[in-house]
Amino acid sequence: MKTSLYTSLQRKIIGITLVVSFAPLIILAVTMYYQFAKTCKNKTEEQIEYRALAQAESVDLFLKERIAILSAMADTHTFNEMIDEENLSNIFNVMNSRAGAFVDLGVIDSAGMQRVYVGPYNLKGLNYYDQPWFADVMSKGVFLSDVYMGFRKLPHFIIAVRRNENNKSWILRATIDPNILEGIVRQAQIGSTGDAYLLSKEGIFQTNPRFKGLILSQSNLNTSLFGRRVTVVELENNEGRKLLYAGSWLKNSKWLLIINQEPAEMMQSLFAVRNVEITIIVFGFLAIIMTTIFTTHLAVSQLQQSDATMQELNAQLVQSDKLAAIGKMAAGVAHEINNPLNVILQKTGWMEDLLEEEDIKKSENLEEFQTSVQKIEEHVERARKVVHNMLGFARKMEPHLENVDINDTINQTITILENYARTNNIEIQADLSGKLPIIASDQAQLQQVFLNLLTNAIDAIGKEGLVEIKSRRLDSRICISIKDDGPGIPAEKQKNVFDPFFTTKETGKGTGLGLSVSYNIIEKMGGKIRLKSQVGKGTIFTVEVPIVAPERK
Repeated sequence: MKTSLYTSLQRKIIGITLVVSFAPLIILAVTMYYQFAKTCKNKTEEQIEYRALAQAESVDLFLKERIAILSAMADTHTFNEMIDEENLSNIFNVMNSRAGAFVDLGVIDSAGMQRVYVGPYNLKGLNYYDQPWFADVMSKGVFLSDVYMGFRKLPHFIIAVRRNENNKSWILRATIDPNILEGIVRQAQIGSTGDAYLLSKEGIFQTNPRFKGLILSQSNLNTSLFGRRVTVVELENNEGRKLLYAGSWLKNSKWLLIINQEPAEMMQSLFAVRNVEITIIVFGFLAIIMTTIFTTHLAVSQLQQSDATMQELNAQLVQSDKLAAIGKMAAGVAHEINNPLNVILQKTGWMEDLLEEEDIKKSENLEEFQTSVQKIEEHVERARKVVHNMLGFARKMEPHLENVDINDTINQTITILENYARTNNIEIQADLSGKLPIIASDQAQLQQVFLNLLTNAIDAIGKEGLVEIKSRRLDSRICISIKDDGPGIPAEKQKNVFDPFFTTKETGKGTGLGLSVSYNIIEKMGGKIRLKSQVGKGTIFTVEVPIVAPERK
C-alpha cells in the first residue's frame, strides 16, 4: 500500500518538475528559432546576448558552489575543530577534491585575528578587524569580495562566511584562485576579436581582458549602460572600430560580465553557433531529466527509509516499555517466591531435628531421609540465590556507589543465565582472578552490562558452544573479557555495534539497546568497552573498569 503511494508521489514530483523546468527552455528554443529569421544584426546581438547570459550563469554557479561548500564546512564543524591546523588542512583538501579553485583557508575569530591558516602564504596571526570586508561578513553572514591586493600584495578575492557558536561569532575565509575564475570567463571568447572579462560596479577589471588593460585597472566602459538583464550595445573602441558589447550582471549584482566582439566576425559563425546552442539545449533537457529523476528518487527513498526507521523505532520503544514492565514484575514475583522458600527452609530444619530423635535413628531409611533433606535445603538455597540476584538486578536504576566484588557480580550473572545456556548446550567457563580488589561502583549497573554481554554471546552461538569469561587486574583497571565461539561480526558492522537500536539479530529478536546502554554505563564509570571480532572465529568484548577505592566507614 505504502509502496504504491511512494511510487505515485515520485511520478507526480518528476512530472511537475519536468514541466516547470522544460517550459522556460522550450520557450527559449522557440524564441531563438523565430529570431533566426530576423536580420543578421539582430541575430548577432542575440548570439552575443545568449553567450553573456550563459557565461554569467556559469560564473554564478561557480561562485554559488564555492559559497555552498564553504558554508557547509562552517556549519558542520565547530570552532575548536576548525582551529586544529591538521583538521583544517584535511577540510581544505576535501574542499579542493570536491570543487577545486581554493587557494587557502583560514579561521578568523570575532576579534579579527586569523587563528589558523592553511595555504601558501604566511598569513597566520594577522588581524583583519580593520579590513572593510570584515565588517561586511559580520553583518551579512556571507560575503564575496571584489578583487583586491590585501596583505599578500597579489590580486585575489575571497569568500567568507560567519557562524555563530555559543553566542560568539567566527569566520571561515577562503581565497579563490582568480586564474580559474578568469578561465571560466574567457570560455565566452570566440574568434580572433572576441573578449570576455568581469568588471566591478566602478568599472575596474576583476579579470584580465584579452587585448587591452590589466586586472584592477580602470576600464573605459561605463557600467551604467547595462541594466539588470542582459544588455547589448554597439560602441566604438579607442581605435575607432565598432564592437558589440553584451553585459550581464551576476545574480549578486556585484560584478558585470562583459563579452565584446566585432559583428563582422560573428556573422561568419552564426549558423555554427545556432547548432551549438541547439546541442546545449538538448543536453540541458537530458541533464534536467536525469537530474530530476535522480534527485526525486533519492528524496523519496530517504523519505521512505525515514518512515520505515520511525516505525522500527516505535516498535523498539514499545519493546523497551515491555522490558521495563517485565523488570518490575520480576522484582514482585521474586519477592513473592522468597516467602514460601523461607517456609520450606524452616520445615527442613524441623525435619532435621526430628531425624535426631532416637526412634527415627533406628529406621533403615535414616540415611535416605537425611540425604533427601539435604537435597531439599541445597535446592532451596539455590532458588533463594536466584531470587536474590533477580532482586539485586531489578531494584536499582540510578547510579549508586557501593562496595563491589567484580568476581561475585560475574558469578551472580552466570547463575542467572546458566540454565538458559545449558538449555542450548552452551558451556560458560569462568576464569576469575583471586587478586581483584573490592571497588566502589554500582553493582546493579555492572551486572546489567555483564548480563547484556553474556546474553549476546549466548545468542550469537545459538546452539552448542563455549563462552569464556575472564577477569584480571591491569595496573589501575580491572579487565573483564567475554569470548564466544559464535559466527563473529562482519568488519563493516563492527563500527555500529554500540549505536542505539543497531542489532545483528533477526527482526523481533533484539532491541539494539543492550550494547548502547552497556557502553554508556561503562563510559560514565570512566571505563571502556572494546570489541574484537573475526567472522567464523567468534567475538571478544573487553570491559575495563577503573579501580576506585571504597570509602572507609
